[in-house]
Amino acid sequence: MKKTPSPAAIAAVLSSKVIGQEVAVRDMAVALAKKLAGIDAGNLLLIGASGTGKTTLMRAVEDYFGTDLELSRRSTLIRVHANVLAEEAESGFAGESLLQSLYEKAREDLGSEASVEEVLGRIEHGIVFVDEVDKIRGRLGETVHVPGIRAQEALLTLIENQAVSFQLPDGGDTTVTVDSRGLLFVCAGAFEGLYDAVYDRVTIGRDRGSLKPVTVVKNGKVQQKTVFTLSEWLRTDDLFDYGMTPQFLSRFDAVVLLNDLTEEDLEEIFLETPDSAIHPARAYFESFGVDLSLTPEAVNRIAVEAVSYPRLGARALKEVFRRVVREYEYEPEATSPEGRLVIDREQVEEMLSKKKSGR
Repeated sequence: MKKTPSPAAIAAVLSSKVIGQEVAVRDMAVALAKKLAGIDAGNLLLIGASGTGKTTLMRAVEDYFGTDLELSRRSTLIRVHANVLAEEAESGFAGESLLQSLYEKAREDLGSEASVEEVLGRIEHGIVFVDEVDKIRGRLGETVHVPGIRAQEALLTLIENQAVSFQLPDGGDTTVTVDSRGLLFVCAGAFEGLYDAVYDRVTIGRDRGSLKPVTVVKNGKVQQKTVFTLSEWLRTDDLFDYGMTPQFLSRFDAVVLLNDLTEEDLEEIFLETPDSAIHPARAYFESFGVDLSLTPEAVNRIAVEAVSYPRLGARALKEVFRRVVREYEYEPEATSPEGRLVIDREQVEEMLSKKKSGR
């Protein structure tokens, strides 16, 4: 059997696709290395604003396993949306449905010739990504959210139980039992409102006065500034108040907070990542015989504008770039008679100002 890759080796691969989230990448890499070594890895809960890279990290892990045949034989990965779990929990079959999804993916990976025992062995060492887990919170304001509680309980059944029964999707009425102790769960969510709730707690709530101003020097002037970061002030009780049950949270060995993306992160994402809006834009202009490029100053201005929308993260790049390029897209050849379009900072400023002025 191939030697288990080190966390550093795994992180190097993941980091090529996930930018600005070194801590989350390292924690994921350690969990995967333990998992591949057959050691209890401990479940992870990822918390980060929309667009910071939670789903990107999950996809990077999927790609990592999918491109290495030896690794793919050692574990089966599936990704499910928490809302789907909540809907299935209403019927009481969320746990069984998740195992069936694992079974179908393992069967797909191993092929039709694999025995049921081989497929079940892959399931018992599977990795389950649950996206938007904050959607199964057990409380919405002051109202109890029953579907969310049921979905959390369904996941707990798989996380806690040693033996879980389900009906084989391709086995007629055959029911099998799976030892679910070996499953690794990685749950992720934006947890909208959590930042504000924790900030209020330390500024105007029960811990008022805990957040102290610090002295900073800016432009040669000494100033008092209040610095708040969720990673420093988040407590488990805040997640209880949000609607995650104590029983559910106790099954996660680590709660990992993703960073807000910086201007530098966004510039790198815009230029280097495969799903950046710059790539289809270049292909579009190329189809008209036009070479599209942006000056470094133009890219920086786009990143500066995008970072002003922290709740969108990297997704803000696409909207900002669309505002910059859309007028050029209407008549590509007319705007680039020499077959070359170079967008500079001044042009970016002009296009962004049109949006702000309503033109």
